[in-house]
Amino acid sequence: MRGPVVGSGLSGERGLPEQEAGADSEVAELLPFLVLGARADLQTAAAQHVLALTGAGSGRMLLAGQPALLRALVDLAVAPAPAPSRDASRALVNLAADPGVHWQLLAADPELPARLLRCVLDPQWPWAEEAAAVLANLSREPAPCAALMEKLMAAEPERLGLERLVNALCVPSYNAAAPLHYLGPLLSNLSQQAEVRAFLLDPDRCVVQRLLPLTQYTDSSVRRGGVVGTLRNCCFEHRHHQWLLGAQVDILPFLLLPLAGPEEFSEEEMDQLPVDLQYLSPDKQREPDADIRKMLIGDEPEAGMENLLEVQVPEDVERQLQELDQQEQQELAQELRGKGAPQT
Repeated sequence: MRGPVVGSGLSGERGLPEQEAGADSEVAELLPFLVLGARADLQTAAAQHVLALTGAGSGRMLLAGQPALLRALVDLAVAPAPAPSRDASRALVNLAADPGVHWQLLAADPELPARLLRCVLDPQWPWAEEAAAVLANLSREPAPCAALMEKLMAAEPERLGLERLVNALCVPSYNAAAPLHYLGPLLSNLSQQAEVRAFLLDPDRCVVQRLLPLTQYTDSSVRRGGVVGTLRNCCFEHRHHQWLLGAQVDILPFLLLPLAGPEEFSEEEMDQLPVDLQYLSPDKQREPDADIRKMLIGDEPEAGMENLLEVQVPEDVERQLQELDQQEQQELAQELRGKGAPQT
């Protein structure tokens, strides 16, 4: 999931001249006003100007070609300052929502994921929601997601970073100034990594059990959808299925309850349902978000496709898939070398 393009309408509102949006030199002239220590009123105006630019693809491409300006923008976003920090953070949300800018952001500041993570996990940080949205956007792509995981695991060998992230997600009052809804999609993206799934499914940590109630979190479909996506990724670990369905987790009612509506059943039909799905309130509402409903049930598999792990793939198809995978890896390595992004 990508975060909101929170400044998309500001370009017109600010009256930004078309010629400014197309001039690299004029964009570069913003740099002295964005650096830390610049005069506050000019810094605020420059940050608003950059935010307006990020509302359009052409503006994001202009900024992507200015590594020094991107570094200054990051510095401003994580600085303990008032309004300019927020506008800088919102600009980063927009930039990170564009996959074509990911490598330029990471090349401009390789420590960007770690710096944003510190802001997200700081319960006093006022713009933690924006920082979480930037990380959620960056982690949608496999390579930046792996880069974030590398920083997480290197800095937290005991996975305390993941522990704190889950805690911030599961405690609505973690940050009184920021709801942190975007930690949901961030965790969903991170759960594409085997190390994160191992953490979430560790029977001794009781992590996945803490996530289950959030499948019915009514205040935010972003948080709710992120948790459902995380659980879906965990369910691909087939060796944990018995544990997930057993008494220690009992995941099935939490996956089915959002799909239940106010339908009436006969006594015989009711007895066949899990206890948690019996005799629901007549005003019970089904999950309103179609994407979340699809993640919870998916499509009905064809005969013989119920367990994808047991499906026999024809040799020629398997060979083609392997060739495509090798080609993709080679292209990715070439792209990394060409753009100077850190290897992951």
